[in-house]
Amino acid sequence: MAHLPKHILVIRLSAMGDVAMTIPVLRAFIEKYPNVKITVLTRSFFSPFFRDLNTVTVYPIDVKGKHKGIIGLYRLSKELRKLRIDFVADLHNVLRSTLLNIFLFGIKVVQVDKGRSEKKALVAGSVFKQLKTTHQRYAEVFEKLGFYLDLKNPVYPNKYSLSQSLISILGEKSTNWIGIAPFAKHESKMYPLELMKEVIKTLSTSYSILLFGGGQKEVEVLKSIEKDNESVTNLAGRLTLNEELDIISNLDVMLSMDSGNAHIAAIYGIPVVTIWGVTHPYAGFYPFNQQSANSLLADRKKYPRIPTSIYGNKYPENYKDAAGSIHPRLVIEKIKFLIEV
Repeated sequence: MAHLPKHILVIRLSAMGDVAMTIPVLRAFIEKYPNVKITVLTRSFFSPFFRDLNTVTVYPIDVKGKHKGIIGLYRLSKELRKLRIDFVADLHNVLRSTLLNIFLFGIKVVQVDKGRSEKKALVAGSVFKQLKTTHQRYAEVFEKLGFYLDLKNPVYPNKYSLSQSLISILGEKSTNWIGIAPFAKHESKMYPLELMKEVIKTLSTSYSILLFGGGQKEVEVLKSIEKDNESVTNLAGRLTLNEELDIISNLDVMLSMDSGNAHIAAIYGIPVVTIWGVTHPYAGFYPFNQQSANSLLADRKKYPRIPTSIYGNKYPENYKDAAGSIHPRLVIEKIKFLIEV
């Protein structure tokens, strides 16, 4: 007889945005199947994302140490077998996770269908239509394991209380807080910095602006923007991930590129305005449960080959600043509308 309750291993190794996109799906799962235990295999750095999911345990993978390479994955499989896993939901579906699944032979595995052929057709221009969202693709993995999910009526966690140390950085909340994350992995996904500075300058006259980023170069840019504007606080390089999530849960609006911060804000039900350059929401990476009207898209009449790639890493040279075809006034008006609704 199978042991109860059932135990599912969820593989979601990287990156931050992809990990964040698993959260609404896992939350829907927990709402419907509270007696099923879930262990998430991911980097230990991402553990804070799962902190309010009470039936979820994070099992950290050390891809640079004891779990490195084929021998390391075999060692990991032996560790995981001790957890008495019933099913594997592979939400990553890359070579590393496929090898691990082989070592876990005898356990039922379902891998996410990333829709690679559909996305290839979208980029090639042979089709231009909305593909399945990543959230739908994740939910289908659980459905193939026999667990049916409804993502239409999501439940969001309460805002987190802010520590005294965070309040000392932010000050007491006297105006609306707008989070702005102006960077992305690829420059082609970013709003031109001079235009973003214009947006920040205008919004900071009425609201408190909180800037998010990472890496020394981004920190220096955001420090400069903070210095040049009142009511602007640079948070990059100053917070733990736990603290960053605490603050994001208290935002009134998040302005982000097609990048991880959009997905992080969405898991807390925060209205998210996204700016899209050479990528497009049709590829399925739109933030969870957001209004499509909140996506501001580059001008496809001027840049007809959009999306030039799924991740923004491939594009004609003259497409690099495609997001600049979005007028700053449109960004400002959209954010003000969401705050004033």
